[in-house]
Amino acid sequence: MAGSGVWAFAQPFSIQVIGLHALTGFIFIAVIGLHIANNFVPLRKYLKNRVVWLVAVLTGCLGALFYLQPSPIKAILGLSGNLGPALERFEMTEKGMKYDYVPSPSYKLSLDIRTGSSYSLENPPRLAVWLENQSFFHIKTLYASESEDTQEILPYWAFKVKGWEQAKEEAEKKGVDLNETVDAVSGATENGSFDPADYILPRETNSSMPYRVMIEINQPGDPTEKLKDQPSLVYQVEVDNYDPRTFQLLELVGYPVKEKNEEGEEEWAIYYVDERFDSAMSLVDSALLRIDRSQK
Repeated sequence: MAGSGVWAFAQPFSIQVIGLHALTGFIFIAVIGLHIANNFVPLRKYLKNRVVWLVAVLTGCLGALFYLQPSPIKAILGLSGNLGPALERFEMTEKGMKYDYVPSPSYKLSLDIRTGSSYSLENPPRLAVWLENQSFFHIKTLYASESEDTQEILPYWAFKVKGWEQAKEEAEKKGVDLNETVDAVSGATENGSFDPADYILPRETNSSMPYRVMIEINQPGDPTEKLKDQPSLVYQVEVDNYDPRTFQLLELVGYPVKEKNEEGEEEWAIYYVDERFDSAMSLVDSALLRIDRSQK
């Protein structure tokens, strides 16, 4: 276990190494069970020793610490050469926010958001980053602020996620294989999928489908002379694997407004930003998307 653990940490991701580590873990558990069964009577005497309970509490605390992964633990994992623990990294500093998504050793998506003059690290805005297809259908949420009011503060992202969850439930009821390409949005396009890999890392080059990287950001309680509270702003960029580009800038597309369609159903439309906006325009200075592709 020690050898495979060090190997997995130091080297790039390998399913064989991770599998070896997991299987040796199961063997280790089995050996522990046999040891307890074979030495049950003498082991009971150790329960009277305070050191045993101290070690048990310490083990539980360490387990919780490693599971929750606060910033220092994430910093240590960030030193790993294994892309497994670093599949998704999010860092927030005074200069901005950095998000890395590495679904494969040959593909790295990095989003670098440089903050503007209105951004405050002490009271950071709510932020959501997600992928959606050409039908404006949510594919995968890459990051969302952990605040309890995130869905309320970021209504456009929340609406997209809600529609995605409903579509998945309907597809599952119909017995649709969610790993297969499906018409995710009824009548919207011929090609839709619940699997992000179909867009990010398509199984076949011919099946590659464009997708969008989306950002919604909102600072609660930021009024202007003409607005009681400035709504969230939405940024986007389209990625096309047929026309691969390493660097792309996300553009501000507007702010969301709740409307009702002809059937009376709730939906959100994007409106252009006007002169009523002020500090919200300075939350983000720039948002750069970088995609490193290799032929490994």
